[in-house]
Amino acid sequence: MKNPIAKSVLVAMLGMATTGVAQAATIYEGNGLKYTLKGDWQIQMRQKAGVDKDLDVEFDDLELKNSIVYDLDNNLQAFGQLDYSFDGEGNDSSKESAKLEEAYVGLQFDNVAVAIGRQNLAGDEFGVEAALETHTAQDRFEQVADKGDDVIRVDAKFDNLTVIASALVSADSTANGDGEAFDLFVATKLAGVELAGAYQTYEANAAGSEDQNTWGLSAAYSFGSVALAADYSTTDTGSAGDKDVSNLVAVFKLSPTTKTAVGVVKSDEGATDTTEWYANVQYQFPSQKNVSLFAEIADTDEADSDLGYLAGMRIKF
Repeated sequence: MKNPIAKSVLVAMLGMATTGVAQAATIYEGNGLKYTLKGDWQIQMRQKAGVDKDLDVEFDDLELKNSIVYDLDNNLQAFGQLDYSFDGEGNDSSKESAKLEEAYVGLQFDNVAVAIGRQNLAGDEFGVEAALETHTAQDRFEQVADKGDDVIRVDAKFDNLTVIASALVSADSTANGDGEAFDLFVATKLAGVELAGAYQTYEANAAGSEDQNTWGLSAAYSFGSVALAADYSTTDTGSAGDKDVSNLVAVFKLSPTTKTAVGVVKSDEGATDTTEWYANVQYQFPSQKNVSLFAEIADTDEADSDLGYLAGMRIKF
């Protein structure tokens, strides 16, 4: 996603871990219409953590985001989003390198927006992980369902409260359907601590599949140039038991142009239990903060795993 107001309090506080806020290019503005275009292009050299991995060129974020907003008067707006992704790894022609990422339309009244179409579920807003790339799962919502083609989503932002609800509607065709889901995400700030929680019920279209219930909690606190955060999410998968993911991360702003993050991700998939650590640094050019360089190292406790590393460049507008 993001809908016009779909930005959680937690993500905003951890903004030090990103490479800056992109400024959309206004293609046209007039007669109550505003059409903007955003770009997010990231290319990196990466050797993944694991056994006998090779160095590769990854086209990680290659996205063009088209946004249209119509002013309908009386604090009412109509909006539409059409995003294309050209992500892929190296020059492997067997991988899908161009696809429709998001396509939705909606209405916004004051601080409440309703959208329908291909977009992220509310649970996608959850999480504090600050890695550039991860070998293990970021959270349980990502593992179960975090987006779909048939999504109805409501975003509401109040003074100290963000509430997002979404429903994934089952398609007529099992081959094209993503299943059914209901997600709820809530974030607020209490005594200087950013708190967030999320809940999801999910039922896959596949015959014989069991319902999965996922919930998660997170907390984050910033003081000066340091931010600390943690989260925990778990899924009740029925007969397969519970599966958990937890994150612990620290983000440091070393200077107005340089940020670094260190974190640990622990993933328990029932039969396997994996712990991953990572450390990264990002540099923004002072004259153009949407141009950045970055590097990261990471490893896991899996048997015979080799250290992973990456370095690359990102340009946004």
